[in-house]
Order: sequence, then structure tokens, then C-alpha cells
Amino acid sequence: MTQELLNQPEARVGDKVLEVRDLNVTFPSEAGMVKAVRGLSFDLNKGEALAIVGESGSGKSVTSLAVMGLHPPTTRITGSIKLNGVELLGQSDAEMSRLRGRKLAMIFQDPLSALTPVYTVGDQIVETILAHDMMGKSAAERRAVELLDLVGIPNPRERVKSFPFEFSGGMRQRVMIAMAIANDPDVIIADEPTTALDVTIQAQVIEVLQKAQQETGAAIVMITHDLGIVAGTADRVIVMYAGRPVEKGSVDDIFYRPRMPYTIGLLGTVPRLDQSTSGEALPVLEGNPPSVVNLPPGCPFRARCPMAIDVCATVEPDLMLTENPGHTAACHRLPEVVNGNLTHVDIFGVPKLTESPLAGTPREERPVVLQLTDLKRHYPLMKGAIYRRRVGTVRAVDGIDLDLREGETLGLVGESGSGKTTTLLEILNMAKVTDGTIELLGHNTTTLSRRDRKALRRNVQVVFQDPMAALDPRLPIFDIIAEPMGVYGYSKADIESRVADLMRLVGLEPNHADRYPQHFSGGQRQRIGIARALSLEPKVLVLDEPVSALDVSIQAGVINLLDDLQARLGLSYLFVAHDLAVIRHIADRVAVMYLGSIVEIGGVEQVYRSPMHPYTQALMSAIPIPDPVTERSRNRIVLSGDLPNPADPPSGCKFRTRCQKFAILSDADRKACIEIPPALASTGPDHRAACHYPEVVEVV
Repeated sequence: MTQELLNQPEARVGDKVLEVRDLNVTFPSEAGMVKAVRGLSFDLNKGEALAIVGESGSGKSVTSLAVMGLHPPTTRITGSIKLNGVELLGQSDAEMSRLRGRKLAMIFQDPLSALTPVYTVGDQIVETILAHDMMGKSAAERRAVELLDLVGIPNPRERVKSFPFEFSGGMRQRVMIAMAIANDPDVIIADEPTTALDVTIQAQVIEVLQKAQQETGAAIVMITHDLGIVAGTADRVIVMYAGRPVEKGSVDDIFYRPRMPYTIGLLGTVPRLDQSTSGEALPVLEGNPPSVVNLPPGCPFRARCPMAIDVCATVEPDLMLTENPGHTAACHRLPEVVNGNLTHVDIFGVPKLTESPLAGTPREERPVVLQLTDLKRHYPLMKGAIYRRRVGTVRAVDGIDLDLREGETLGLVGESGSGKTTTLLEILNMAKVTDGTIELLGHNTTTLSRRDRKALRRNVQVVFQDPMAALDPRLPIFDIIAEPMGVYGYSKADIESRVADLMRLVGLEPNHADRYPQHFSGGQRQRIGIARALSLEPKVLVLDEPVSALDVSIQAGVINLLDDLQARLGLSYLFVAHDLAVIRHIADRVAVMYLGSIVEIGGVEQVYRSPMHPYTQALMSAIPIPDPVTERSRNRIVLSGDLPNPADPPSGCKFRTRCQKFAILSDADRKACIEIPPALASTGPDHRAACHYPEVVEVV
């Protein structure tokens, strides 16, 4: 069977290459049999892009592994998966190995773990080619260089000899794409290929993936939770919930004419870069998906659906055709949701936020809670094992000025390596810096005694990116929240009372305090982290990517919680994120960092409506918008390359080596960019940019 498939002539664009019928995937667990995929069917044509979306646990990745034949032997898979008319289910692992990389290819979420660290990237691409092609090794090596060049790796002849750790995250993902297209497969499965990447690198990877599809004509299955990416790349969409498809249709059907309440809820919770929602609550999708071990009878979405009726409790709805060809949805109330006549607000409503007592107070009249003045953090670059010597300096933070006022949120954005996390660490460490000062609540933290530092530290707390990694899995939730209070001498009675109050404050049940972190969902774990951070009644919260690891539906609830807590408690937030849509919603002001310096800063609406620095414009351009028409018509600015080495930054303007504007300047105008570092200069009320030639460019 496998040989028959390998000998088939190449499919033409529009031909059916993948047929999945009534796919069911079940595997054992300690809790029982997990029904991960239940009755999934779809067709995929050559040259087509299909997106599979849904919350974590909906069965997206399990589906991709079933198609690739990568599930362990204990997994029970029924139904049918046909590639070019040949059945894949029942084929041995040896037979599937002949197809993987040749007819079927996969791009995994984490390229660093997917690539072998002890072999060069060239060797790994060559191995992929030689496993399926009879060409000689020298020809395969030439092909590897061609592939690296195709996916945009600079200096491919030299970089083909590099190891994975010598590449950035975006470049490693490009290598994975090069391996996937090496043998011109018929189907490429991309499983969350941009999740861990900066927005600028994400835009590069998506562009490379689309280019690779054009070069090979392959069909793509895109598995993602980013609905903006779906809007810009997919032809058709499958929405999954609790292991089942609940809506299927063209990308326009799903985004403009959704018929399943879950789809409407999912789309409504996405913060949008092109819409200002500052001061308003984000629409939310309350609750969590049910366990697929013991599914209740009826519609799995019933517990979260305000439109549920009696029949929803007993009968699970099948996919039914809507008035649009090829558009199906699984809902008992399908006739009542016609052509998008019901929005998220109509079905789920909008939560109310507490109004801040500081809302009417001008920024200038609010006290400063955090002030950074010419802050620098430089690290020595050392060489040698026995005789160590300094060979350079890494300028992680290189002279930044910013202030944070009471009840205000300052967003700090920029790519990985721009200095955001180092800035946070300098604030949290409260220790001597390379140069400059940090003032917290009027105290210079670099000159404090150990005792004073401990007293002040309770006023600045942190919420981390990964709530599971931040919480001790050996401790119950009560002990996790209570621990800081024990350090600062709270009485046992006060701790017990305050833990219960904090759990209620963040929307958790106090009677769940004896449970452990693994018993909670991702969003609930992040709420636990917020409760712990609030336990000492701080004035400042440092939030390091607090929602990036969460599903979009859960993300909205956490953002609303943070908004509400700020209004109630008068908190000030220093909020680090790479998602500029989230920053637009939650922040009052935004600072854009590049290679250790602030290149633009100002009120969030001023910066978003009138971005003046080319780097800010590129960041905003890279953020996908969940609107197919908008995505098709956007002129995206795709930056070339990665951040320069902070130990050897470019002269003059640090951004000039990647600047889209520098490339079109005259030689005379370029001279200033090459020789003179631009200073932050005023471009309007509460708006400054560090560019020799600032101008507004429409990017949304």
C-alpha cells in the first residue's frame, strides 16, 4: 500500500489529497479512557489551507498525531484516514516512516526540542532528503543550502554548518519548515508553529510558510489558537470542542457568519489591535471545557451556554447544514442564530468593571510610585577557562527613563532580547545597578539597607508568565498564598481569614484551598498567582507575560480581573507582553524597547493611532487581526533578520540594520542614522520617539 502511494503521480492543485472520516481517538489514563477525538471528518485539497481551532484539550493536536501515525500502540484509533485514496490506519510504523517526510510532513510547536542538538542543521536536512530520495550526498547538501535560502536563512552556505543552539527561535522554526518541504510533500501539518515566537518573528515564519506552500503546492493543516493567524492564512476552518467538530466552513463563514454559540464566544473574546477598548471589560467565555474522560450527556457546551434549553441536556447535536454551502454547525438552536444576527454580547453579555476612584484624576496629579532614571545594566563578556579576560560588554539595558504613577498601567513591549525582562529584574532585585537610579515609592532602591529593602519589597510583587512553573506543586493552594504573609509575620488567624478573602477576590472558591495546583485549570492557576502577589497588599505589580500561556477565552477573564483589581485596590501595573492587542486594552501608557533602549513612549492611544518609530510600526504591523478582509488588504511590514548582538550593537541608530525606512533613505540622510544615536524627542502631547526621521505610517 505504501509503495502504491509513493509511486502515484503528483497531485494537482484542487485534487483531494487527505480524507478523514469519522475519526475517533481514545487512549487510557489514570482517570479512565480519554475520548480525545470523537467523529471528526474533513477533506483537504491540494494547495488548500485548513485551520483547526479550539481551546486546549479540544483534540486539535491529537488529530494531527493520528494523521501522522505518531500515537503510541495503546491508543485506539477508529475511522478512516486516506492519503491520495490510500488508507493510512492499520499501516505499520515502518510503512508510515516511508511516508513521513515524503508525503506527509509536520512542523512542531517547539523547534528546539524537535531538532537534534548534536547534529548540524545541514546534516538534519540532508538526512531528511536521503531517507526518501536516491540522490547522492553532495546533491542533497546542495539541496539543503537551497532550502535554507528559500526559507530566508541569511548566508545559507555558512549557516548550514551551524547547530540548532546557534540559531534564534525564529530561525530554528525556519529550519523546521525547510525540513518539512524538503521532499515536496502533499500535506504539511503545522502544530502551533508560532506560539513561542515574537510577533515580528511570527510574521516572518507565516510569510515563509505561505511561500513554501506556493513553492510546493502542498495542502496545509494549521493547528493554532491564534484566530488572527487563521484569518490571514486559512481557506477553511474547523472549530473543535470536547473532541468534536462543532462548526465547519470557509474562513469568511466562521468569522462573519458563525452559527455555533461556542464559535461566537471564542471570536468575541479576542482583543483586537484595530479597536480601542480601554476602560471597557473584555467579553468573556465563562467556565472551562468538560473532561473528555466522563463526558456528561447532551451538548458538551451546555454548562457554558446561556442559550441552552432542555434538549441540550440529553441530546448531543450533530453538524447540520446552514444556508451557506459547506457551512455546518452543531447546535439545537441553529435556526435562531441566522447569518450572524447574534453577537457575543447578545449571547454572553459583557461583565461590568469597577470604576476607579482615580479615573478623573489627571496623570500629572498622581504620585509617582516607580521612577527609572538613566537605568543601565551591563554585563561583562568574558573569555577563557583558566585565564579569564574581559573581551566586551553586553548592554542589556542601556540608559532608559520612565515613570509609573499611582493606579496606572505601563505596558513594556519589544522582541525577546530587547531588555524588558532585565529591566523587570533590576526593579525586583532592588540592588546596585551599573548606572542610573531606581526609585520605588520615593526610596532609592540601590542604596537601601538589607532591612529597609525587605520592608520595601512587600510593596512590589510579581506575577509570572507560566503559572504552573511558578506554583510549588507540592504545596496546597492555601500554603502557596499564605507563604509571603508568614515571612512578614502575619498571625495564623489573620492568614486564614486573608487567604479566604483573596481567593474570593480573584474568583476562586475558598473551600478549594486544600487542593494542589495540578487540580486547577491554567486560568485558575494564574488567578492563584495573582492572589499570592496581592497577599502583602502591594502598591506595584510587575506582570511578566501573565496571559501569553493561556487560551484566548481564559485570557479575557484574567485581563478583566486585573482591570477590576486595579480599580478596587489602586494598584499600579508594569505589564510586559508581546501581544500589542492586549497592551492596547489594558495599558494607559506604552514604552517600546529595542536592544536595551526605549525607542518610543507615550499614551497608549497616541502611540497606537500615530506610531512614529519604524520599529513600533513594524511591531504593530506584525500583529494579526481576527478579520479576514482586513488581513487580506493589509500591507504588512516584515522585518528582516534578528536582533543584533547586544555586545556589538550597530553604530548610530541601533535599529538601522533592520529598518524599513533606512533602506529607502538617500545616502546623505542615512549618514545621521549611521553616526548619531537618536534621542527620545517629543512628537506630540505625552508622545516621544527616538528617530531622526519620525513620521506616522498607517499599519492597522
